[in-house]
Amino acid sequence: MQRHLFLLFYAPGAAALALRAAAGHKQRYRSSINMVLEDAPQVVALTASLPESTPARWRKSTKQLATVGPASSTSEMLEKLFAAGVDVFRLNFSHGSHDEKRELIEKIRQLEKTHGHPIGILADLQGPKLRVGVFDKGKAMLVQGQSFRFDDVDEPGDASRVRLPHPEILQTLNEDDILLVDDGKLRLQVTSKDNDGVDCEVIVGGTISDRKGVNTPSITIPISPLTPKDRADLAFALTQNIDWVALSFVQRPEDIEELRTIVKNSERPFVRLMAKIEKPQAVQDIERIVELCDGIMVARGDLGVEMNPEDVPVVQKTIINLCRSKGVPVVVATQMLESMIESPTPTRAECSDVATALYDGADAVMLSAESAAGAYPEEAVTMQRRVISRVEADPYYREAHDALVGFRLLEERSTTTDAVTLAARQIAGAISAKVLIVFTSEGTTVLTAASLRPNVPILALTPNEETARALSLCWGVYARLLAPQTFDENQIFADVLGAAVDVAVDYGLLENESDVAVVTAGLPWGTPGASNVLRVVPMMGPDAWPEDLCRVGVDEACA
Repeated sequence: MQRHLFLLFYAPGAAALALRAAAGHKQRYRSSINMVLEDAPQVVALTASLPESTPARWRKSTKQLATVGPASSTSEMLEKLFAAGVDVFRLNFSHGSHDEKRELIEKIRQLEKTHGHPIGILADLQGPKLRVGVFDKGKAMLVQGQSFRFDDVDEPGDASRVRLPHPEILQTLNEDDILLVDDGKLRLQVTSKDNDGVDCEVIVGGTISDRKGVNTPSITIPISPLTPKDRADLAFALTQNIDWVALSFVQRPEDIEELRTIVKNSERPFVRLMAKIEKPQAVQDIERIVELCDGIMVARGDLGVEMNPEDVPVVQKTIINLCRSKGVPVVVATQMLESMIESPTPTRAECSDVATALYDGADAVMLSAESAAGAYPEEAVTMQRRVISRVEADPYYREAHDALVGFRLLEERSTTTDAVTLAARQIAGAISAKVLIVFTSEGTTVLTAASLRPNVPILALTPNEETARALSLCWGVYARLLAPQTFDENQIFADVLGAAVDVAVDYGLLENESDVAVVTAGLPWGTPGASNVLRVVPMMGPDAWPEDLCRVGVDEACA
């Protein structure tokens, strides 16, 4: 079947339904167009009144992730973090039991139900973290220039050697390769190797203690990205109400493919996958990794250990630009407000760090220990939101994004959906629209719209609960769940646009007769990635309704 592209720029009569909705007649016309919103899943109750925090959410486009831990695991604190601006909660599977994670997920879903607002949950897998064994005295002092050996002998270490229980790593290391211990505090270089281990020279000395982490920046680790613990955690997470899975220490595209295969064969094949970029090898193959992922996290902690610190800001900017060009959401994470673990206020440098991520174009910024184990989790989220609000009010922020928008972003993406979305973005700006409304099944069009950074909120309407939650991570996007249904093809425009305007009125995005929305949808209705309709919807009175609205059933409007 040939697919047609409609660009229809006249006032649809369905827009006037919003005036009746605002006057308290929502249920009357909802019934007439078979929008049985009350039958939608109760996790995201469409009829729930919006929380007081909703206006603040609409005033920011960059999303906030917060890690949940001992400092933020109570229902009361989760409520405070949500009210302060959190859009997605991160569960770190490096710590805690499955029972604890299950309880947290239940609390977050209850919070979601209370507020009628989709909330994303990210399950962050630990990944293959390399660690040394133990020492006979718990630690040892290494001096610059001395020799030190890593082997796989199951005995306590001392000042001359320690166990590295990863024989495949020992076999892969070669002369001149670098090993970093304890987040880079100690630096050693391989001088020779044999069948049992490697001998090194200490380049930067210090104290090495039990089970400290080891990084190998110069080699690709020849092991699966999923450890036995990761596989068990993943199997558990996929039985729960999670929306994203983050894979740590990704090195190559095959790592994502392995994870994708497992997820596709699970009970929740729609769960989105995020690659954490914290290895130089991933940076070198970043384009292929981005193409295979649903999201990217610039995890600057380990990335800053394995790369020169001065290279990390450049890598961050490069990855963000690539993700935007591909329509893939990107999160910047690690040590953003580190001092707020112990202090109620951040340093100026930390505020600048958050701001830099925003100016670079990140979809979201994340808090780790600040919200998981810090003394001021609510204050940290609030401060991050304040920085976001201030930066997004800066004209230069808008100019920086506008400079990146255009066909250059779409030069490798030339589908009908891309063309319609770019047109919608440009039209919304030209006519000072109040909102860009996107009907979406799987979120494809919404991701494209978000990557183009329109200067109005993106209201995503979807029949899929999973899509609504996953989109909570994307820049400028606010999703709302619609009850699954089939629209009458004879009145498709009136039905679709009437539903869109109704929700926009509920959110307070369309209030005055002069307000305008830009709406995109796809025909046949419900086909993923088929956006081919664009309508400009002004808020106008009944006199402006076209005859096709009479078929909706509001007969008195056509008298």
